[in-house]
Amino acid sequence: MIAVGIDVSKAKSTVAVLNSDGSIRAKPFIMHHTLSDMDAMVNYLNSLDDTFIILLEYTGHYHYPVLKKLQEEGFPVCLVNPYQMKKYGDVEIHKAKTDKKDALRIAKYALEKSYMLTPYTSLEQKYEDLKFLSRQYNQRISTVTYTKTQLTNLLDETMPGITSLLKLKSRKPDECALLLFIKKYGSFDRVKAMGKSRFLSSYATLMKKSHDRYAPQKSLSIYELACDSITTRGDNDYIIAAQNQLVDLLAAVQNAADEEIAQMQNIAGTIPEYRILRAMNGVGDRLGPIILAEIGDIRRFHSAKALNSYAGNDAPPYQSGQFESRNRHISKRGSSALRKACFEVMQALKLTKPQDDPVYLFILKKEQEGKPYNVAKMAGVNKFLRIYYARAMELYK
Repeated sequence: MIAVGIDVSKAKSTVAVLNSDGSIRAKPFIMHHTLSDMDAMVNYLNSLDDTFIILLEYTGHYHYPVLKKLQEEGFPVCLVNPYQMKKYGDVEIHKAKTDKKDALRIAKYALEKSYMLTPYTSLEQKYEDLKFLSRQYNQRISTVTYTKTQLTNLLDETMPGITSLLKLKSRKPDECALLLFIKKYGSFDRVKAMGKSRFLSSYATLMKKSHDRYAPQKSLSIYELACDSITTRGDNDYIIAAQNQLVDLLAAVQNAADEEIAQMQNIAGTIPEYRILRAMNGVGDRLGPIILAEIGDIRRFHSAKALNSYAGNDAPPYQSGQFESRNRHISKRGSSALRKACFEVMQALKLTKPQDDPVYLFILKKEQEGKPYNVAKMAGVNKFLRIYYARAMELYK
């Protein structure tokens, strides 16, 4: 068997080819991610007179062109986790890090582990689209969080203390009382300049656009806060303009995130196991598509334990001689996005308290045993994924 190791980087890859005895068949060479170079690579693989195995690392989206081209040509391609390759290279006494050495190391790994490597198969397009949209959604939410932090910092200079009266809620930004207030008044200096009666009347009219039922009652408290506050840059046109830009940016990014969730819901609705997932307590219209996107096709997991391991929610055993650890932590070697979404489901269960839900009752049991708050929730995540796996697999039996 011939082993082909490909070390992928942006726009180019380094390829190494080893014979079955570990000798170098082709010295490491550069292959750019262009049609001409890829066609030359395909011709070379077709000229090999023996069976071969192709191995490359997951490298974000950089490996997609190589993977797509080789799969289109009908070659079986295996992928390996970069962390596994890093640990594999740690056994070397004299370590060196170059693209050529990495390609040789990947090829050597392919020779040694060929019995356990399986060719990569693309998920059904629906799962791929869901995962792509989930990644885009997470990026939008990260931008929302960063923008909210920037806006809060500016408000400390123009309207100190306003967030204690009007909460900054990014969902449905067109109805958020605080965002409407910022766009209307800009700073406490402008509120004071209006006078009490004029401000109270103007504020009452503005709050008709908001669905916050408590906001209309806070007009007098806001005016008193404005009169008692010291603004550092409240009358500065530049900071007011920057503040308004952040409000517009926050609204635009949140609306984009909501649109992506709506698209995910449409795709998830056509997948059989989504109905099972959506029926579970704590899983709403937002978390349901995200969890399904991160798990993908449930049939690719051989057991519920494997699903928990994929989420990084497994606690590997540690035993040596007479010692056996009883205080083990979850590995966190898995999908952090899936782990986070499932943790939010546990928070929802704690808020809604469904007395007939087995996961919620399991969390309560762990808390009564003296387990810390988060430990009990992660134990709940373990049970949640096991139940989902069992119910979803029933659909395909």
